Amino acid sequence: MWGSAKQARRSLVICAALGIGLASVDAHAAAFDVADTTWEGCSELYGLAVNELGDGRVKAVAVLDWNEVTPNDGVLVLHPLQSMDPEETAAFMKAGGRLAIVDDYGRGEETLRRFHIERTSLPSRPVAALRNNPQLAIAEPVLTGDKGQLTGPHPVVASVQQFVTNHATGLRHPNLSPVLEVRAVGEPPTIVAVAGQVGKGRLFALSDPSGLMNQMLRYPGNRSFAVGLSHYLVDEDGGERQGGRLFIVANRFSEEGSFGGKSTLRKDIEGQLRSIGDALAEARQSGLPTWAHWLLALLAVLGVAAWVARAAGRPYKSPQPRFARPVPLVAQGGVAGRFALLSAPSSPPGLLLLELKSALVEALSHKLNAPLDPSADAVISAAERAGGLDERGRSALKEVLAVMQRAEASVVAGKPVRVPRAALRHAAAVVRDVLEKAGAITPEPLGHGAANGEKTSDRPAGTSPTSDPSRTPSPPAPAEESAT
Repeated sequence: MWGSAKQARRSLVICAALGIGLASVDAHAAAFDVADTTWEGCSELYGLAVNELGDGRVKAVAVLDWNEVTPNDGVLVLHPLQSMDPEETAAFMKAGGRLAIVDDYGRGEETLRRFHIERTSLPSRPVAALRNNPQLAIAEPVLTGDKGQLTGPHPVVASVQQFVTNHATGLRHPNLSPVLEVRAVGEPPTIVAVAGQVGKGRLFALSDPSGLMNQMLRYPGNRSFAVGLSHYLVDEDGGERQGGRLFIVANRFSEEGSFGGKSTLRKDIEGQLRSIGDALAEARQSGLPTWAHWLLALLAVLGVAAWVARAAGRPYKSPQPRFARPVPLVAQGGVAGRFALLSAPSSPPGLLLLELKSALVEALSHKLNAPLDPSADAVISAAERAGGLDERGRSALKEVLAVMQRAEASVVAGKPVRVPRAALRHAAAVVRDVLEKAGAITPEPLGHGAANGEKTSDRPAGTSPTSDPSRTPSPPAPAEESAT
């Protein structure tokens, strides 16, 4: 007992140490956070937007509340780590809002795919690259239209000559207008930014959020691109838009509410399911978050502590040696063991019929002083030779033997059938009646019919189900008869 308690305490200490080790993993600050002033943050992008639009018109939020968003507003999404609500984004743009998805390897692809925008790879040999590094390819504004005609640059890149990418991907769409492209040697150019109309609003996609990080905004073209994108998302266009607000969300954020204030139960359920799917996808890709490590460690410590307390406080009873244990009644053999076997709940009731048949054949063989074939015809013939079997008793015996044969066949086949208790009583009464008439057993005194569950007042005293009222058989319980 004390050894088990010491081992349990040792396990508790080890488990607690492992749990604390798992939970002490430092959380790495996510890139593209507008509050991050390091080289991979986007604090300068936020500062540029505030400087251009004003402090009251730029909102960096962790929860995008669609109830607060109006058709005059713009939403800038940086490297999303979960899929966005498809109904809200579509309704927002159809009403006149503008949405910009800036992402390369996050979950923004799922939102872009709904608008038939696909990701591609950059060319291996770009015409221009920073420090001749193909991963730092330089993109340029697109000045030609779909039909090869010379057009002006898109408003976002009106002041941009070059945009330095940083491990970017490409974009492909058959209808949207290309905004930035990376020209290549011996390959067609790859588009890295597209824009198009959705309803009354606009959709803008850039496949390089790293190009807007603090370190990359030191390049004039990247800085001009950030300024142009800020104005494009909220300022007037064609005299229809009033100056709105710019909502900026990055990495892991949540959505709530409904654009226009309309919400349904189905939408709420779909939102919860989407949140669960995003959490599972993030766990598969990046592992469990820090709070999950703490929770698992706490559950492990509590589980081991509960087991230790239960094991340490529970007295153990010494098991009795097998040789000193009592022998089960079924294994003892003899009359008692046979009775225990037949009366066991797991024994099929058909065994009682087989026991009655065996007792009938054995008693008639002993009476006739000759071996007896257990077939139905042979048993009926032996009962007639033993004497006293009338036509009514013969018919009852034949019927009971048929039931016994069916029970025997089912037991041999391993599929015992259900035998009603009334059928057992009837078979026991018929067998006793046949043996009494043959003189193989001695009739019992009157009044023993109640042992079979019968009331003596139900029929004249001394009668049986298969005999005349003048006879006096009184069958006992079938289990008792088979045991003797």
